[in-house]
Amino acid sequence: MTAETGLNRRELLAGAGGLAVLGAPFSALATDDSAPEINLATPRDNLMALIRIQASMREEDVPWWYSGVIYGAEDGKAPRLLFGFEGMEMYWMRHLAGGEFELIGHTVSFLKDAASGKWLREWHNPYTEELLEVPAATQGGGAGRGFNYSEKGIRPTPFMDRMPEQPPAYRILSGGGRIWLTKETEYPPGMAQPRLQRQTMNCSLEEFTDPARERLNTQFASTVFMPWRNWMNMGDRPGHLIWHAAGLKLDSVDSLPANYRARLDAEYPDKLTARPV
Repeated sequence: MTAETGLNRRELLAGAGGLAVLGAPFSALATDDSAPEINLATPRDNLMALIRIQASMREEDVPWWYSGVIYGAEDGKAPRLLFGFEGMEMYWMRHLAGGEFELIGHTVSFLKDAASGKWLREWHNPYTEELLEVPAATQGGGAGRGFNYSEKGIRPTPFMDRMPEQPPAYRILSGGGRIWLTKETEYPPGMAQPRLQRQTMNCSLEEFTDPARERLNTQFASTVFMPWRNWMNMGDRPGHLIWHAAGLKLDSVDSLPANYRARLDAEYPDKLTARPV
């Protein structure tokens, strides 16, 4: 892999900004000439950078909070705002043999009225005119059902033998004292289409270049394309959903917004940790 721009070390750090591909042969990332150098030239370096930004080098709960909106996209028509949502992802990075890892955890999102911000329990489908019950959006899995992280790539654990080995590679942008890392989710083969998630995570350049920090304070934004949800009863109607979310990594679940935490405690108290059993 090669850098997309001819950035030198000082240009990357000066805050002027620049785009490159992790895995390119940068000499270092450091805050000044006397600071420790961090080499991002190998797949292992790239993997460690992603783990620190996305989760933690330690085996511990790593909660993320987010909120966003969901659009319906029909063929040939302008996207229609359907819902708001708020949720949490809880990560746990398991340490495996041979220097590999498995990211396990779960996601709990509650849909909201896009105008009032109130939780949606029922929804009037504007496409079909049905009044429908609105479930929470949950997903996730425990040990052996997460994502395998290694120098050979990031692949859903149950499908590793059906997906090609490909060393991690992400786009990285530096500017204004921040680092932005952009990646796409690797989905298992055979899932209904369209299905794509592109996510950008950012953190302080100062934290990123401190090798003692095993868990970085990260923010993110992402866009997801996926088919209509089954509970919407859309049948064969052409179209799909577009989710857009933004949020941040939290120190603990105690930092979740009170309204969301109260509903999570009442309906999904088992989701407050991703610790393997």
